[in-house]
Amino acid sequence: MSSKKSSKTLMLVEGAVMVALASVLSFIRVYKLPWGGSITLLSMLPICLYSVKYGVVNGLGAAFVFSLVQFIQGITDGLFGWGLSPMMLVACILFDYILAFTVIGLAGLFRKKGVAGWIVGTVIALMLRFFFHFLSGVVIWESAGKLWKGFETDNTYLYSFLYNGSYMLPEIIFTAIGAVLLLKLPVTKSLVAPRDK
Repeated sequence: MSSKKSSKTLMLVEGAVMVALASVLSFIRVYKLPWGGSITLLSMLPICLYSVKYGVVNGLGAAFVFSLVQFIQGITDGLFGWGLSPMMLVACILFDYILAFTVIGLAGLFRKKGVAGWIVGTVIALMLRFFFHFLSGVVIWESAGKLWKGFETDNTYLYSFLYNGSYMLPEIIFTAIGAVLLLKLPVTKSLVAPRDK
């Protein structure tokens, strides 16, 4: 019984460490957009690895906590100064923070399929994050219309795709490459190997 309790404690401690690591990495930004979104130093990878190791349910739990940290970071980045109506602000918090970052916990979907499944699960989870940011751009930010100087469009879908894709595509690529490189190391592979309860 005490062995089960200690493994649960270890799982929770690892989750807290991975959320903390992901949060620190999210502050290391290669590129930051004016209305939210940035390319970070593999900030989603710790949550993805945790989900692979402990499963989707636990991964979603850690990812949800990470989403709250990202929301707090969004406040410090000026979220409340963007001029959103109360309804739009709630939708922005839901789509751009809570849902977008919580779905990272789905990275462990194919954790029983070995390294290839771990990579596929990670890419799917990150694509889902992109989807929620894209949806937010279509629903909430439709009036923005201006991506950067010299480029304007009335096409809300194109605007959202290009704006969110400009940081999410590199994030997905870098995270997938980081996952492949890390998971090729035997020590990392054994540390991340799925734990069944």
